Amino acid sequence: MTTIQTTLGPRDVSTLGKTLIHEHVLVGYPGWFIDNRMPRFVRAEALDRVVDAFQRLHAYGVKTVVDPCPMDLGRDVEFVAEVSQRSGVTLICTTGVYTETHGIPFALRHYEIAEIADIFQREIEDGIGATGIRPGLIKIATGDGVVSDYERKMLTAATQAAKRTGLPLISHTENCSCGRDDHEYQVSLARRGAYVGFDRFGLEFLNSDENRMKNVKQMIDAGFRDHLLLSHDSVGCWLGGVPGVGNPELAKHVVPNWNLTHLFERIFPALRKMGVSDADLDHIVTENPRRYLAGLESPGQSCSASAARS
Repeated sequence: MTTIQTTLGPRDVSTLGKTLIHEHVLVGYPGWFIDNRMPRFVRAEALDRVVDAFQRLHAYGVKTVVDPCPMDLGRDVEFVAEVSQRSGVTLICTTGVYTETHGIPFALRHYEIAEIADIFQREIEDGIGATGIRPGLIKIATGDGVVSDYERKMLTAATQAAKRTGLPLISHTENCSCGRDDHEYQVSLARRGAYVGFDRFGLEFLNSDENRMKNVKQMIDAGFRDHLLLSHDSVGCWLGGVPGVGNPELAKHVVPNWNLTHLFERIFPALRKMGVSDADLDHIVTENPRRYLAGLESPGQSCSASAARS
């Protein structure tokens, strides 16, 4: 696949440049509108705030960001497209759904797998709603420690849609590779040809950035540089509150470094001090996303952890 759909139309994958693989422009958990104690969503103010954040990211040379917000987390692709247009950052959206525990499974439980695959495919080929904006990836998601029957159904439907359309899958697995200090587990994913996302830098109550950096360095040293994708999973704007948490502004005090530029301001300088080269970092944020978004499997599975290329 030489082109990928973005919120502003198709782009040649060779032009994507530095890319963050997992950031959110806007998120709203199911029922976000119920808690009237939360700050009121004012679209124009939210747009200005998010555009400013993405312009700061653009100043670090980042040209492209994937926003893998699924159908059931407040996805607003017109909002995303306007942020892209005003900030200069190419933004790619997704079709697909979230986990059973955090998403909105009621309606989809009543459809057959083939029907759900058709829903995904129609968005991919015809656009999302009446917007004409087409997704560039398919989002899949599973919960913590177990794949429910509902999630297995969604995975199967997404796989069918991916086979029909050629789009890559992007997976959220609760408390998985970025949330665990487990080098052997991370290597096992790479050996099977997967791209391994360390995509929650700054969310240190889940796992420390120190552990994440150590794991990234171990993966590079073990020969798996070509399998790495980096990001923050940051949220530019919350619709309403976060159920069980409350006002999302509190997150700024709990996780002060959870933002779009944390990698460039703090993590990359620290990784350089650990011996990771500029060439390695550029490869991870430019070449790896390009291959991934082109629908190419990560190169060279190997039986040896010290050699990623066959």
